[in-house]
Amino acid sequence: SFLATLFQGFSLHLQITDAERSCSYLDVIIRNFSGDSFLVIHSSSLLKLGRTCKALYAFTRSEDLWKTLFIRSPPATFSWLGTWRSTYLNLSPSQVCHLDCSCLFSDTLHRPFYCAHIALDSFVSDVPARNQITRFPTLSAEEFQQRWADRPFILTEPVKEWPVYPQWSMETLLSTYGDTIFRAEAVDWPLKTYVDYMKNNSDESPLYLFDRSFVSKMGITRPNAEFWRPPCFGDDLFAQLGPDRPDSQWLIIGPERSGSTFHKDPNATSAWNAVLRGSKYWIMFPSSSNSPPPPGVYVSADQSEVTSPLSIAEWFLGFHAEARRAPGCIEGICKRGEILHVPSGWWHLVVNLKPTIAITQNFIPRPHLTAALDFLQNKADQVSGFREDVVDPYARFVERLRDTYPKLLEKAIKELERQKKGTKRKWDELIHGRIEADHEIFEDGACFSFGFADDGSDIEVT
Repeated sequence: SFLATLFQGFSLHLQITDAERSCSYLDVIIRNFSGDSFLVIHSSSLLKLGRTCKALYAFTRSEDLWKTLFIRSPPATFSWLGTWRSTYLNLSPSQVCHLDCSCLFSDTLHRPFYCAHIALDSFVSDVPARNQITRFPTLSAEEFQQRWADRPFILTEPVKEWPVYPQWSMETLLSTYGDTIFRAEAVDWPLKTYVDYMKNNSDESPLYLFDRSFVSKMGITRPNAEFWRPPCFGDDLFAQLGPDRPDSQWLIIGPERSGSTFHKDPNATSAWNAVLRGSKYWIMFPSSSNSPPPPGVYVSADQSEVTSPLSIAEWFLGFHAEARRAPGCIEGICKRGEILHVPSGWWHLVVNLKPTIAITQNFIPRPHLTAALDFLQNKADQVSGFREDVVDPYARFVERLRDTYPKLLEKAIKELERQKKGTKRKWDELIHGRIEADHEIFEDGACFSFGFADDGSDIEVT
């Protein structure tokens, strides 16, 4: 009990020096939360530490620890053996020791285990009628631009016309691309290795295959002949950048419980997500200066940093019920052969309910050009996905649009300038009104004060 309490006061971190990289040598640093002391343990010594008592054995079996060890220094060759520890140490099932640690009680160890085994059915079923994502067989471009560019919806028919829809099962992908290397978060694995992982893991947050280069890796020479953007979305204005456009399409494969925690899509883009196999649960919230982020999500003032529970399961357990009651909540299940529209700026969490294969693409529709220009110009530090030689994405985008859509660009820039003037005018009115109010108080004999947002005043500029 004492050792368990002691160990729970420490967090596990990794440090690799240049010398250690050259000989595939890792240190595990056990550091207390205050950061004023630490103990360095070699990876081989970690196994010895686990042999000292059942409590330390249990803590040194932490899968998060061995996952980090593996990612930092992966074996040159390996087969997935069911756990990160077994795979890192190349232990067959018969070589894995199983000790009875039932005398140990630890939330630190129990919580990830519990989150990795919760059933999702109770969270994704019985969606309130007011929350349900609207579904259409298809949609016209006019309907999209006039009514639906800012709202999520599901289309049930367009994907079924794609050649890849009947072709891309897990079996056919394995037979053709089993040795092809794909990106799955922090690892680059052959598809056959990733599928072995999919079928046999107990991670709280399973690795998600999310590959931006799948078209070239799979030798798809005519992608528009294999799958295509539904016509209702109209022109993708980012396409005007040609080879200079940021990353825009991904192949997504993942097991049940894999997915993405709450986020907004990059560069103020909208997105579509088409399910070829499996099904996905989505929960979404609109975003504005007047609305808070989803329950359990905390955002920095400039929206560059997002803090939320570490795993999807942890968010479900702590915040899902509250989220369903929150204003603006939209949720639903996108099934095989269906495609979901994610409007620009919407918060969304997505989780796979079955082993799933999907394709997603980010795009800029005409109604959201102003928002995209605003993001590229005024949030340059948050722009992502461009090649390094595209130094000024905003200028490059404007240059291309001036050649292809001059009237649309002119209209968007005028709208952007109008919004900026409105923001400045609102700020001036707020400050001017505050000064006059404080001046009146001063004349009445009270002491003068000037309030800003960081001293408890409630000024908000939108």
